Amino acid sequence: MTEKSASVHWEGQGKKGQGQISTETGALKAYPYGFGSRFEDDRSGTNPEELLGAAHAACFTMAFSFACDKAGFATTSVDTRAEVRLTTQGDGFVIDHIALTMEAVVPGISEAVFMEIAEGAKKGCPLSKALASVPEIELSAKLRR
Repeated sequence: MTEKSASVHWEGQGKKGQGQISTETGALKAYPYGFGSRFEDDRSGTNPEELLGAAHAACFTMAFSFACDKAGFATTSVDTRAEVRLTTQGDGFVIDHIALTMEAVVPGISEAVFMEIAEGAKKGCPLSKALASVPEIELSAKLRR
């Protein structure tokens, strides 16, 4: 069993407020976020959807690599991008779509086995399971030679 933590400190009101995100490992230490980095084009901070996408891509990629190992195939490289869509719903917001795009080099694997392992990793990674309420999680996977 493993448990990881992150924390947020927020100051100010609503749109004018500013937060700072820190992680247990120190990968993020008082990293800024706020309305501008979430809903506008402010690139000086992060946002929850970006962090969720990074976490999902990382989790899926590890699950894929581990599943390849279990099936007897060694991954040479795996590159994954996650796009997380936040839309309005009523008076609030909802994440309604996540698109995972993965390209991998896996010597000796067939296209069919590659796709089977990729789909299994998408369904089985802990972040995909935690995000089960998202109506659409799609995967585009490409085997590079």
